[in-house]
Amino acid sequence: MNFHKAAFKAAYGTEAQLPESQRAEVSFAGRSNVGKSSLLNKLMFRKGLAKVSSTPGKTATVNFYDVDGVDLVDLPGYGYAKVSKSELDRWADLIEGYFNQDRQFALVVSLIDIRHDPSALDHNMVGFLKEAGLPFAIALTKADKLSKQKANTQKQRLAKALDLPKGTPVVLTSAEAGTGVEDLRRLIAERATSS
Repeated sequence: MNFHKAAFKAAYGTEAQLPESQRAEVSFAGRSNVGKSSLLNKLMFRKGLAKVSSTPGKTATVNFYDVDGVDLVDLPGYGYAKVSKSELDRWADLIEGYFNQDRQFALVVSLIDIRHDPSALDHNMVGFLKEAGLPFAIALTKADKLSKQKANTQKQRLAKALDLPKGTPVVLTSAEAGTGVEDLRRLIAERATSS
């Protein structure tokens, strides 16, 4: 799977607009300020393909990227964003609507900031993925902000706190330093081509 072959495909603002799933999809979910867009850009060898903003919560739509015949799906960030309640409800409906559809889920990458304990929303997301039986991995973002030893200790602590099923991939990542990006590419390629 060639991550250099990446292009923006489309953005959808409501569940009803979402197209039928026709090929492997790798979805990215996480809090509004977790660094999702930065990591996606790093994965796709692009600077500004996924819009990065200093204001968390800029992704208000489900954005599809075509990466060598696989769809990478950027879901709206949950939590933090300073937007109206009705807008937050729309995002929640959109994310839920996306997961409730019959789609070709190859992998869901749940992004969590390594510097903090998982939030209630992070627990909800991981709990939902476990319950739904969806294939998922955890990407711990901003690993460059901690020493290597602290990052590894925190990785074990978070995996325990989230009560992850045995064998769930947990990848330390940093969009800034490039940490774990190649590991994540390998995992995505492996799951997308075998699904």
